[in-house]
Amino acid sequence: MRRREFIALLGGMATVWPLTVRAQEGAVPVIGYFNSATPDGFSGYLPALRRGLKESGYVEGENVVIEYRWAENQPERLPELAAGLVRRQVKVIAAQGAPASIAAGKATATIPIVFGVPEDPVRLGLVASLAHPGGNATGVNFFSSELAAKRLEVLRVLVPTTKRVAVLLNPAEPTIAAANLRDLEAAASAVAMEIRVFHASTVADLASERPDGLVISSGLLFLNRRVQIAHLATHYAIPAIASPRAYPEAGGLMSYGTSLTDAHRQIGVYVARILKGAKPADLPVVQSTKFELVINASTARMLGLTVPDKLLATADEVIE
Repeated sequence: MRRREFIALLGGMATVWPLTVRAQEGAVPVIGYFNSATPDGFSGYLPALRRGLKESGYVEGENVVIEYRWAENQPERLPELAAGLVRRQVKVIAAQGAPASIAAGKATATIPIVFGVPEDPVRLGLVASLAHPGGNATGVNFFSSELAAKRLEVLRVLVPTTKRVAVLLNPAEPTIAAANLRDLEAAASAVAMEIRVFHASTVADLASERPDGLVISSGLLFLNRRVQIAHLATHYAIPAIASPRAYPEAGGLMSYGTSLTDAHRQIGVYVARILKGAKPADLPVVQSTKFELVINASTARMLGLTVPDKLLATADEVIE
């Protein structure tokens, strides 16, 4: 290593080391970011979390430390990871997804928790009510599960002849899977559609079933496997719709859901407010209001589909 590079390295260490020491001594607040997924699936959303913090003057690496805990799609690791954040005595836990949020809630009744969940947090047992959370947790409901029926409707607009629809669920996320299936079955029954359930472990069986369409359940597992699922659906010419825009960005056909980017920013805003003294019990749960329809026109052409003008006019983005 050349002398100039060595001096630059020492300079960088000098800026990080004091901050780490001050954080250990309690002078700089430490936030725990807790997620049951992998960093690959969420790295694009973390800048939004930092933007939310920055709106109140908190900048990672300057006056706040963020410690990241990823379960790497292994739910059995969640309790110990949550316990580790409690032992670390973080000031706030920012929990993304229902599994991580529930695990955090079981690990502590005193450390504030700001969650981001895809369904009703009252039903999940995270808060007493949306307006008055009442405990040590509050956060954002980004409505992914509740929009399952709407995704089926959008798929039917694109492919009006759809009769047999496959639904891809993850049994390791039972509350999310149940919410998705409940709404989809009701919506399908109203228009005389047949629903067939597939679990994450049986996704390869879609090839032999050849359904008219596929609705991919919300949940972190399918977000992480979006490229694999997009390739499978395209290979077997199955029109598919998912919740996050990351799916059509990875080559999938369509997505309809709330903005995970905006949800992360809102989580950052609430974390900052708590660091400034606000109590989670006094912060009402934020209901996401930014909905996105994203269509991958290139994939549609590959599948031999013509996207109706009705969908093109309402789409927030069309990927060419």
